[in-house]
Amino acid sequence: MEADLTLRPRSLADYVGQEKVKEKLAVYLQAAKTRGEALDHTLIFGPPGLGKTTLAHIIAHEMGVNIKVTSGPAIEKPGDLAAILTNSIEEGDVLFIDEIHRLGRVAEEHLYPAMEDFKLDIVLGQGPAARTIELPLPRFTLVGATTRPGLITAPMRSRFGIIEHLEYYTPQELAWGLTREATLNGYILSEEAALEIGARSRGTMRIAKRYLRRVRDYAVVAGEVDISRERAEKALDLLGLDSAGLDERDVKLLDILIHRFNGGPVGLDTLAIAMSEDANTLEDVYEPYLIQLGFVKRTPRGRVATVRAYEHLGLPVLHYEEEEF
Repeated sequence: MEADLTLRPRSLADYVGQEKVKEKLAVYLQAAKTRGEALDHTLIFGPPGLGKTTLAHIIAHEMGVNIKVTSGPAIEKPGDLAAILTNSIEEGDVLFIDEIHRLGRVAEEHLYPAMEDFKLDIVLGQGPAARTIELPLPRFTLVGATTRPGLITAPMRSRFGIIEHLEYYTPQELAWGLTREATLNGYILSEEAALEIGARSRGTMRIAKRYLRRVRDYAVVAGEVDISRERAEKALDLLGLDSAGLDERDVKLLDILIHRFNGGPVGLDTLAIAMSEDANTLEDVYEPYLIQLGFVKRTPRGRVATVRAYEHLGLPVLHYEEEEF
C-alpha cells in the first residue's frame, strides 16, 4: 500500500488519460489559486478503478493543501462529520469522501450547511432544554467520489460546483500508465507487452496495474528482469484471460446466455440464478465491460447476446434478435 501511495501521480501532468477532465480541472485549479480561494466542491463519478481517489490527491497537491480521506459508510452520524470538520480540516484543505452515495441521510443533511455556508449546527442537550449552537468552519473543498451517481440525492448533487465523469481507458492509455509504473519500479516493460496487458485490462487502470504485478511475478520466477510481449502473453493466458480480457466468469455468462437462453432476452435475476451469482454483482462487475465491448445489450425484455459475442466465442449465429427501440 505504501508503494502505491509513493507511485501515485501527484500532478495533472503525471495523470494518464481522462484528457477532457484534466483540461477542465487545470482551469478550475488555476482560477481558484489565482483568486486565493478554495476549489469548488467537486463530485467525481465513474466505474471502479479509474482513478477517482488519485484525482482527489492531485487536487490537494495542486492546491498546496492537505487532504483528509474518509468514506460514506464511515460517517454514520452527525458527530462523526463534526469531528472530521472541526479537528482535521484547516483553511483550504480537501475532504475526500469515497462512496459518498452511502453517506447516511442524517449526516448528509448536516453536511449541507457545511458545504454551502461553512458552518455546522450542533444540538446540545435533549428535550425542552436542548439548544443549537452554530459552529464556524474553515473554507474547505469537499471531493466526493462514487460509482453509483444515481443514488446521490438531488439536494446533495446540486451543492457540487464541479461534476466530472471518468471514462474507461483505451489500451494505449493503459499502456502509458503501465510503462510509467514499470519505470518507477526500476524495470523495463516493452511497448508491445504494455499494449498486450492494456488490451486485456477491462479499460481500468487499477486492473491493469494488478495484472502487471502478476505478469512481473511470472517474469521473476522465469529469471527475467524485463518483460517482453511473449512473457506477458504467457502470463495473461495462465491467468485465464482471453484476448479481449474476458475471464472464466465472463465467458461463462456469455455461454449461459447463448446456450441456455438461446441468446436472450433473459431477465437479470434469472441470469444471476443461472450463474449462481448475486444480481447486483452481475450488474456492477460483469455487465459493464461486456456491454462496453458490445457483447451484451440491455433491452426492455432483458439481456441479449450480440453477434459480436457469438463471433468472439467462435460460435455460429443460430439465433439473434435485434431489438427495436
